[in-house]
Amino acid sequence: MRRRLIAESPFAEMQGVVVRSNRSRDYFVTRKEAAAVLKACPDAQWKLLFALSRYGGLRCPSEHLALRWGDVDRDAGRITVRSPKTEHHEGKGVRVMPLFPELRPYLQAVLDELLASDFDPKQRRLSEQPVITRYRDTNANLRTQLCKIIRRAGLKPWPKLFQNLRATRATELADAFPTHVAAGWLGHSTTIADKHYWQTTAEHFAKALEICAANALQLPTETGESDGNERNAESEKSLDVRKTRVLPLGGVGDTGFEPVTSAV
Repeated sequence: MRRRLIAESPFAEMQGVVVRSNRSRDYFVTRKEAAAVLKACPDAQWKLLFALSRYGGLRCPSEHLALRWGDVDRDAGRITVRSPKTEHHEGKGVRVMPLFPELRPYLQAVLDELLASDFDPKQRRLSEQPVITRYRDTNANLRTQLCKIIRRAGLKPWPKLFQNLRATRATELADAFPTHVAAGWLGHSTTIADKHYWQTTAEHFAKALEICAANALQLPTETGESDGNERNAESEKSLDVRKTRVLPLGGVGDTGFEPVTSAV
C-alpha cells in the first residue's frame, strides 16, 4: 500500500498477535554448571562459543560468527559486538561491552591456535579474520551439539539452551551494575530484559533472608525494647528526668500550666 501497488491491505482485518514470554522455561545456569560444560567441550572454539554465550551474553550464533579479531581490544578491555538481528534499527547494529575476565582465557586459546596454524599475518590481516572459524556452516546444528556436550558433562539440558545462557548473564550484570548499563552491554532495552531475560535466582532468596535476618536483630521487641542494656539505660534516663523536674520559680499562676481557652 505504501508503494501504491495495491489499493488495500489483505491483512487489514487480521488481529495482531501478542507474543508473551513463557517464564516457566527460565533457567539460571550457575557458574558450577558452566565450568562442567566448558570442561566437556571438544575443542577451544566450542569452549569460546559457550563462554561468549554464558559470560558475554552474545546472541548465538549470529553475534558469535560476526565477531572479528579486530573487534577484540585486549588493551582497552573492550569488545565490539556486531548484531545482525538489530542492525536494521538505527544505532543498534553495533555495541561495545567490556572484555570480561571470564572470556580472556578462551579467546587467548583460540588465538594461539590460529597463530600456530598456517595463518600468515603478512598475507592476511589478523583484524579482519573471524574469531570463530569452525561451526560456521548453517548445518552445524549447534543446539544439538550443545545438548550432547551438556549430557557429557553429567547435566540435564535446560530449556532454551542459548537464550537461557544469555538470560543468566543479563541477570548477573543487572545485579552488579545499573540496569540501563547492563542492558546496553547486551544490546537490549530494560523493558525487553525485564520481560525476557532477568530472572529471580536462588541467590536472591538467600540474600533476602540474610538481609532480613540482620535487620531483625536491630528491631525492638514487642515491648518496644531491644535488649536489657537499653532497658536499663532508658530506666535510668527516666529516673534522672523525674529527679531534675522542678516547678518554675514563682510557682504556678491561677490558670495552671495550660492556657485558658473559651471552652474551659
